[in-house]
Amino acid sequence: QTVLQGIILLPLRAICITFILLLAWLSASIATFCQPGRGFLPLKGWRRRMIQTTLSCLTRTAYVVMGFQVKVKGKVASLTEAPIFVAAPHSSFFDAIICALTGMPSIVSRAENLSTPVFGTILSSLQPVAVSRQDPDSRKNTVAEITRRALSRGQWPQV
Repeated sequence: QTVLQGIILLPLRAICITFILLLAWLSASIATFCQPGRGFLPLKGWRRRMIQTTLSCLTRTAYVVMGFQVKVKGKVASLTEAPIFVAAPHSSFFDAIICALTGMPSIVSRAENLSTPVFGTILSSLQPVAVSRQDPDSRKNTVAEITRRALSRGQWPQV
């Protein structure tokens, strides 16, 4: 009986996750279409709300479809309380859970991730701080960009 459930559930989950991923890509594409100051200015108004609500909801839904149930204990710190927060060990796809539960903050990511099909568009909509491993000044530039965003008094999302 368990094998039969797996045979039915696996394709069903894969189809649902693919559909959710395509909806996330579509939302990210709409929110960043003809974006002024692409990557250098923070998203504002409907664009920012769309990313925060739609992508957060779709990400949480994807994890539920995968079979994960996440319970948050305590209160998530607001942007004014914590302009920077750290999630560790940040080595797996579980980091997306943290992003979804905290309102889709800007993240620090490898620059190469931005060119990945579908995921790159979604990631770009979060306006990440891109780190280039080929650039020797990348570490210094990343720290400067994180500091600039953290001191922006709420113009940028949490980093």
